[in-house]
Amino acid sequence: MIVLGIDPGTATTGYGVIEKSQSGVKFIEFGLIETAKVVESHRRLAFIHNDIVEKINSFKPDVMAIEKIFFATNAKTAISVGQAIGVMLLAAAHTGINVAEYAPGTIKKQVAGDGRADKKAMQKAVREILGGQVNDLITKKTHFDNAADALAVALCHVYYQPSS
Repeated sequence: MIVLGIDPGTATTGYGVIEKSQSGVKFIEFGLIETAKVVESHRRLAFIHNDIVEKINSFKPDVMAIEKIFFATNAKTAISVGQAIGVMLLAAAHTGINVAEYAPGTIKKQVAGDGRADKKAMQKAVREILGGQVNDLITKKTHFDNAADALAVALCHVYYQPSS
């Protein structure tokens, strides 16, 4: 099973692709989809949509796992991230792949073992799970900060087993 993990954003969307097989979890790729703040919002959303479609067509994932929006004090940010999630979900619908959405606490619990894990603990867990596969590719801190969240979403999908 190939999973495309998404950490949604308008300016920066992290993505991570992993493959789960009988032999374990294999890292495929991680990166960012970035849009300039000076570009009109509808053009930014179109760019995000097109890039997600490109990732889906390129990696042929079985599922896109996405982090659910977390409402904080900044409603404007929450609205713009919600719009970005909308175009990501539209990309999945147009390409025919399934979507799974996970709350931040669920992702942290499944990947780091603690629903309140901080960014550092999450990055450490992602590195431990994916090992040298990821460590050799990290070139700049912020790049991995954003993409680590997306890899964590993908890993959550692989590990998550809802209680019946």
